[in-house]
Amino acid sequence: MAWPRAFQRGALLTRFSHHHVVVFLLTFFSYSLLHASRKTFSNVKVSVSKQWTPSAFNTSVELPIEIWSTNHLFPSTEEATLFLGTLDTIFLFSYAVGLFISGIIGDRLNLRWVLSFGMCSSALVVFLFGTLTEWLHFYNRWFYCCLWIVNGLLQSTGWPCVVAVMGNWFGKAGRGVIFGLWSACASVGNILGACLASSVLQFGYEYAFLVTASVQFAGGIVIFFGLLVSPEEIGVTGQEAEGNFEDSHRPLINDTENEDEYEPNYSVQEDNPVTHVKAIGFHQACCLPGVIPYSLAYACLKLVNYSFFFWLPFYLSNNFGWKEAEADQLSIWYDVGGIIGGTLQGFISDILQRRAPVLALSLLLAIGSLVGYSRSPNDKSINALLMTVTGFFIGGPSNMISSAISADLGRQEPIQGSSEALATVTGIVDGTGSIGAAVGQYLVSLIQDNLGWMWVFYFFILMTSCTIVFISPLIAREISSLVQRRRDHILSE
Repeated sequence: MAWPRAFQRGALLTRFSHHHVVVFLLTFFSYSLLHASRKTFSNVKVSVSKQWTPSAFNTSVELPIEIWSTNHLFPSTEEATLFLGTLDTIFLFSYAVGLFISGIIGDRLNLRWVLSFGMCSSALVVFLFGTLTEWLHFYNRWFYCCLWIVNGLLQSTGWPCVVAVMGNWFGKAGRGVIFGLWSACASVGNILGACLASSVLQFGYEYAFLVTASVQFAGGIVIFFGLLVSPEEIGVTGQEAEGNFEDSHRPLINDTENEDEYEPNYSVQEDNPVTHVKAIGFHQACCLPGVIPYSLAYACLKLVNYSFFFWLPFYLSNNFGWKEAEADQLSIWYDVGGIIGGTLQGFISDILQRRAPVLALSLLLAIGSLVGYSRSPNDKSINALLMTVTGFFIGGPSNMISSAISADLGRQEPIQGSSEALATVTGIVDGTGSIGAAVGQYLVSLIQDNLGWMWVFYFFILMTSCTIVFISPLIAREISSLVQRRRDHILSE
């Protein structure tokens, strides 16, 4: 099988300018900062829970109970912890709804404005939620709920915008490996958030929120003044920015059976201004080939992926009796596996010029890795190894669907030559996935409480199988296309 021209003679690296590098880094760290603020909230839950139930810690007889209980929200830490879990669910649902809205807005307004506004506004909400309320000693559960709903809506501006910007700059040639590496931004954000929070948590949880919000706000300012959302902003067309590789904007899903018959229905004209195509509607974006199957598949897969994100440290502590700090450190290996898996699987899909068969194989192996990890012995080294393998086969496909495949779906033949569908399509895919993740967090806790951890893993296996089922028509079509291309290559020789 001949390699795509983008991978020959090191062309994948040499064809990118410094503008590509700047866009890659700015979008990478902008979403990392958004994820860092989410991780900060997870890291300070114990401190917040104690502050909201102060009566249990009143060992002084000098303070009247009326003064001590002015910030009394809950009678016990268990109820405070339950409320913190409710805030997680509220955030995920508002985030999911916001993704659908933000995608549409991003395709109609300047992506830089939307992304910068979301980062700065979300930083202000985080500051109000965790810092200002503590400084003023103002505690109200309904106020917290409203703030976290608004935070979910504002944070949802991030992913559709950064994927759309990356899709504008990086064509299909090499997109799998580039987006696979770039999608590590969420994992880097988790690590960054943990480091920022732990560095100042000794002074009070309000300073963890303050530091995270300040860094995120500064990042939003940098994005506003430094991000170029498309090559056209510097007078370069998309294909010119890609080094004129003929397959740089080929659609992932194409009705043409023979790739050699594909001809772009747009041309590069140096002297004429770029034609701005009207943004497509939500219904039209949903009707694009592959959008609904991949959205439903991602709802199942993100449920599994986010369940590991939220529940893995708790599972390690609860099931094996390991210390909380050790469980937190060990859980990083799942993210490491996801980073490696997304990059390597994206590279393979670039060579094959097909995504679905690579996803299918990885998800089939993911079922086996889930069975193996559910039976992991009480040994940290073996557990870390099995966790990395599980992250490779689950986190890798999750990163591919949310980044490279979303960008591919927004560059299809029905809208070829237009960048005005990227954010909308990304919002649909990730929004549907976030709804699945939000529902999943409740189901995981329900199953674990009533049936135990082994049934939680059975549930993960079921959801992974459903992911394969939803994209099975695309898998069959793309495998058939690969077989036909191989047969034609043999006959031509």
